[in-house]
Amino acid sequence: MKNAQVVNGHRVASDSIAQLNDNEIFVFGSNVQGMHGGGAAWYAHKNFGAEWGVGEGLTGRTYALPTMEGKASLAHAVKNFISCARKHTELTFLVTAVGCGIAGYSPSEVAPLFKEAEALNNVFLPQVFIDELFK
Repeated sequence: MKNAQVVNGHRVASDSIAQLNDNEIFVFGSNVQGMHGGGAAWYAHKNFGAEWGVGEGLTGRTYALPTMEGKASLAHAVKNFISCARKHTELTFLVTAVGCGIAGYSPSEVAPLFKEAEALNNVFLPQVFIDELFK
């Protein structure tokens, strides 16, 4: 599977991203301190230039979303992400199942936060979020 494709009219990010194409941004869950020690955060740091110490925003070829500080904090960070995606239409944002790993949220808790992002042409969501948004 490519990193991003349209499936049944929805923009879907691959569950397995080994390398990024030009202008693609790997969107992952982090902690506010930017200590990328595990999961997708570690992978983003090791492979795509996520900077140690940056827990939210664009760094390297990544976008960090803090997920460990509570759902309200995550919701605010997702709003910031959506604003960034709107400003950077030249970039393609590949969202992982943010918050559904180490942070311990379920897709049904996190997917609604990305409802507004689903309408953006440059944002691709994981299939598990699409499934929740369009039950």
